[in-house]
Amino acid sequence: MSTRAPAPTSPQGEAPESTPRPSGTALSTRLRTLWHHLTDGPLFHSYYALAGCVILLTGIGVMMVLSASAVESISDSRSAYSLFAKQAVFALLGLVLMFSLSLAPARWYRAAAWPLWGLSVLLSLLVFTPLGQEVNGNRNWLVLGGQSFQPSELAKLALCLWLAALFAKQGDVVEHEWKKALWPSLLGFLVPTALVLGGGDAGTAIVFCLIYAAALWFVRAPITIFLGGAALAVVGGLFLVVTAPHRLDRIKGWLFGDCGATDACWQAQQGLNALATGGWWGVGLGQSRLKYNYVPEAHNDYIFSIIGEELGLVGTTIILVLFIVMVVAMARILTRTRSTFVRITTAGIATWLVGQAFVNLGMVTGLLPVIGIPLPFISYGGSALLMTMAAVGVVMSFARVPRTVRVGRGQGPGGSQILDAQEAHEQGLDDGDGAARGSWVQRVTGRFGKGRR
Repeated sequence: MSTRAPAPTSPQGEAPESTPRPSGTALSTRLRTLWHHLTDGPLFHSYYALAGCVILLTGIGVMMVLSASAVESISDSRSAYSLFAKQAVFALLGLVLMFSLSLAPARWYRAAAWPLWGLSVLLSLLVFTPLGQEVNGNRNWLVLGGQSFQPSELAKLALCLWLAALFAKQGDVVEHEWKKALWPSLLGFLVPTALVLGGGDAGTAIVFCLIYAAALWFVRAPITIFLGGAALAVVGGLFLVVTAPHRLDRIKGWLFGDCGATDACWQAQQGLNALATGGWWGVGLGQSRLKYNYVPEAHNDYIFSIIGEELGLVGTTIILVLFIVMVVAMARILTRTRSTFVRITTAGIATWLVGQAFVNLGMVTGLLPVIGIPLPFISYGGSALLMTMAAVGVVMSFARVPRTVRVGRGQGPGGSQILDAQEAHEQGLDDGDGAARGSWVQRVTGRFGKGRR
């Protein structure tokens, strides 16, 4: 006959209660686990998060370009699918380009920084030749082989890579000497900025300023540079507004908002009307009424207003959430690398995409005056879509490298230095890139998934 062991008792001699753990404790544990995965989890999560966000945003953009442009295309005696077909082709090309660039090591981008910057400057200069084309008062398009594109979009990516390569070469001296921080980085920033301003595109110049400011911030440049830069930005902005009547009209319309169909603030007012009409759930996909030539550039700069009208607050919130996820994924990459080149490149691209989205959304919602900046991944524009997807592909390539610390050959004492895997990969010291690497199929497939954490 077996005997059962007595139940354990508490120090007071009472049997413990078999009550479940408080729900608050379980919730806090889950939150701590989520935070741990977010801050210290494998970087391949960022890889797939970036890819997923870009695919969803681009898909929504192609769909909304069809909805917003069909009516105006028919009124111009064109096919209702003309702009949609072009955007869809560029979206497919962008996906191929994005995943192809995600396979390249960081040292390739560092080596290509100077040639890419020079190419972007050369193409920007060609805008002022007979090859250039003026659209809506801005001369920032090139026409080659019957296809138009904007060199300034390439210049955004080139500036991110060039600044990162320059500051990585200068090292920590930038943090302590403001002259080193500004030279020659200021020259490399001013050349493309002056070219786009010469073409009348102040919106792209603002994006260049954001990229340069982000690079200086993440390289820990002296704070005096930012104070002086802010003062110069205010003075320069006032000069651009005063010297251009159409910009002055936009500022007046933004401040006072009382205008007719021929005034500069008409577009902003109709955009707000479209957002207000959508309500919570929207009027339905393809059912927008204000896209019937009421909202100018409905498929381009003001496509977010059509999204708000047709898909409502729910649709616009999804767009915002996707951009937030993209920012978090890039932030995980730049905060967890020791490589200056990777950190500055990721910061510049993140600032470019998020800053441009912020300016566009602020313009559509009336928080900012009309500036003329498209919404990344969603607004119509082939060259803009290709370059933004290419930029994300560059950042995705940084997420493939394992986050481990190793001792590599370098310039430190005794001919060695402490490197993390990203630094070793960037400098070509990663043993995994040696001769014994198996077949090309193994190399390509090994770059994806959990095997490359």
